[in-house]
Amino acid sequence: MRFGEKIKIFFSGKPSVTDEMLEDLCDLLVEGDFGASRAFNMVELLRQQYKSRGGESVPALLADLLEKELLNVSQAGGFPPFNEHESPAGKLTVILLLGVNGVGKTTTAAKLASLYSRQCGLKPILAAADTFRAAAIEQLKIHGERLGVRVIAHQHGGDPAAVVYDAVEAARSGGGNVIIADTAGRMHTKSALVEELKKIDRVVAAKAGDAENVKYLVLDATTGRNALAQAAVFCEAVAPQGIILTKYDSTAKGGVVFSLATELRLPVVYICTGEKYGDIETFNPHSFAREFAGLEKET
Repeated sequence: MRFGEKIKIFFSGKPSVTDEMLEDLCDLLVEGDFGASRAFNMVELLRQQYKSRGGESVPALLADLLEKELLNVSQAGGFPPFNEHESPAGKLTVILLLGVNGVGKTTTAAKLASLYSRQCGLKPILAAADTFRAAAIEQLKIHGERLGVRVIAHQHGGDPAAVVYDAVEAARSGGGNVIIADTAGRMHTKSALVEELKKIDRVVAAKAGDAENVKYLVLDATTGRNALAQAAVFCEAVAPQGIILTKYDSTAKGGVVFSLATELRLPVVYICTGEKYGDIETFNPHSFAREFAGLEKET
């Protein structure tokens, strides 16, 4: 059961707003990976809004408050640089996918390539910059073959920056206009991660100084508050500009999205909802907030 369904059931059994009801709602928000302090603050704000905007339903008020939190961050970040309705104005875009092992970076790279080629009319290039895990290189090659997308890859153990360099070369020679680089998911030494990404940044700056350089952090939605901890480490090390949330299926509660926004000022850019290439969508703060608050999505 999605968390929004739990909220919906909760509100259906609570026709009036009482202190006990708000305390129970606070507990439920914590259960939904919202975070204890944020849940308490949200309930207090909800209490104030209910008094000043009498007559409006509590779920609608909650959705409105949640949406404002997400929009504040999304609009401040100005991401994504393009989506299915926009395309970059002749500028090469280099996207680095960051994240720990197991969150679905390689599959996400393929989904982005499919999205950009299918709906944006772009010509993506996949860069197998995770040279630490041999399987990642082979998986990306398979995805590229299935999608009809070019894949730039070196041997296992090679230099990730060299892979990105060759991808930029290929794009510059007319091979593409957006590079999606799958990077290694090592976090056992933060310094090694930083140095590796700094080297890639130097390559992009030297080879494609006018390119849009974007870092997306890929997080597994099913890991709940642990995803927030991972994001904090990456923010300290390499300052990603946005989040791609994977595995947002029936087991994901979703509250961590609001913690990412309020605590780390990180907007969610895309959500992945399944295994197929088309199971990725641009994050919609309005729809997400409504669903989380137990309201139906608006079409």
